[in-house]
Amino acid sequence: MKLYNTLSGEKDELVIPAGRPLRMFVCGPTVYNYIHIGNARVYAIFDTLARYLRSRGVNLFYLQNITDVDDK
Repeated sequence: MKLYNTLSGEKDELVIPAGRPLRMFVCGPTVYNYIHIGNARVYAIFDTLARYLRSRGVNLFYLQNITDVDDK
């Protein structure tokens, strides 16, 4: 599977470390205001990716935060 690497600007092959869990840290929705379609994007994309990786037997550590403070 190839994913876009924002650091290099290229699509890189996903390398899964042997004997260690793949760690996925995701910035979740910001829920201090009215709900909108962007709040669902996190679940539609990253939860689907996590489920796919786990179904392929990947040992995955998946962490997602939820921001509930308006800190502008």
